[in-house]
Amino acid sequence: MSFLLPLSVFFPLFGAFVFLFARKKIGTHKGVCVYTGIVMCMSAVINVLIAGYSACWELRFVLVKITESVSLTFKADNLSLVFAILMSFMFVVVGFYSFDYMKHEENTKRFYLFYMCLLGILSGMYYSADLVSLYLFYEMMTLFSLPLVLHSLTKEAIAAGFKYLFYSIGGALLSLMAIFVIYSMSTEHEFVAGGFLSADLVSGKEGLLLVFVFLAIVGFGCKAGLFPMHDWLPVAHPIAPAPASALLSGIITKSGVLAIIRVVFYSVGADTIKGTWVQYTWMILALVTVFMGSMLAYCEKGLKKRLAFSTVSQVSYVLFGLSLMNPVAILGALLHVIFHSVIKDDLFLVSGAIIHNTGAVRCDELNGIGRKMPASVISFTIASVALIGIPPASGFISKWFLAEGALTSDTGAFAYIGPVVLLISALLTAGYLLPVMIDGFFKGKSETEEKPFSHEAKPLSLVPIIVLAALALLLGIFPGIITGFLEGIAGSMMP
Repeated sequence: MSFLLPLSVFFPLFGAFVFLFARKKIGTHKGVCVYTGIVMCMSAVINVLIAGYSACWELRFVLVKITESVSLTFKADNLSLVFAILMSFMFVVVGFYSFDYMKHEENTKRFYLFYMCLLGILSGMYYSADLVSLYLFYEMMTLFSLPLVLHSLTKEAIAAGFKYLFYSIGGALLSLMAIFVIYSMSTEHEFVAGGFLSADLVSGKEGLLLVFVFLAIVGFGCKAGLFPMHDWLPVAHPIAPAPASALLSGIITKSGVLAIIRVVFYSVGADTIKGTWVQYTWMILALVTVFMGSMLAYCEKGLKKRLAFSTVSQVSYVLFGLSLMNPVAILGALLHVIFHSVIKDDLFLVSGAIIHNTGAVRCDELNGIGRKMPASVISFTIASVALIGIPPASGFISKWFLAEGALTSDTGAFAYIGPVVLLISALLTAGYLLPVMIDGFFKGKSETEEKPFSHEAKPLSLVPIIVLAALALLLGIFPGIITGFLEGIAGSMMP
């Protein structure tokens, strides 16, 4: 069943290839949506089958051997399955939301062409068995997600696209240099918990290795929005269509997280950098990003840009948990990968529905909007409560483990500084999200509410919004559904 691994990559790419030449015959928007929906759902089924078969057999597939020691190889392990299943689910949910949202947009066929391509590229990245394979798909992820940012082709969209590309290429180059150094210090290159470095080859070059591992963290951290490589997010998110914004925040940023995990925990090994300047600098950058992102979101009036700054902050919760190199904190980080994807995708989809149906783009234009769009704003409220970390919503669970992991970590003052920064960030999160709900339900009518086209989202868009809001709540009430599985991954990352 190992053939399922390349199939997960090439099926959506083949679907996009067929669509490229048949899109004129497909014709109507409805036909495009049906075709895209079939490709998305079939891709999700393939990833579910991979998860099922990998529980019984080791799935590994060598696609092409580049040199004697370098090949393009796919392999399914528990970590790759978490990201692949999460990605598949989000692509389906966001895809169905987009069918109504994109109806009135131009160039929708181009949008769905790259949407399907990106689905295959991300599968290739998640199932990559080594750093070279991961890097190739990481670079392709940038190229195939760029058109989603550029979609409207306005002057602002083109500027945002160039900024996204500039930061992404810069970060990737830093990471590529690190990969060269890591490969020069190893004879085996496939990912393994604890790393694959050769002690003999590393001997005497420990300082050099630390420098390049740090460059890899900063480089791959670009996609995750880690300071100082974060500035593309608040520019690209507001310009892109809401479905693209949701994927950028919920999935693309997590791909940067996965790449860092693969470098630190599956290539060089956590013990290589634990207790070194790399670990402490990583913690400092993560905490600075957490606080900075929350503060900027608190001060921002634009709805989508506020959510973009929030993503900068919240993804660095994950990076901080990983930098602690403590199994409890790593569990919290992995949980937050999932919970933040669900929550932030919901927030972006609701913001897209509000902007699409009312034309309001600023938070101070939403007075009384809850009376026109009650289901959407209630979903926004549930997701906001979860992101703040108020029990019993899901965000509380992941942040609890992050704080507990910090307090029990052997990181000196950071064991206490970390939870304090997370608490301050949670208060700021409440400060920039709850007013949207309060103004939406309890303030008087606004100009936006009086507009005749201000109405609830249509069912095709509303159902995904409600599903994600329900998940944001239910995963907090029943976290045991996934914590046991993630505990095993967290434990294996710190052997």
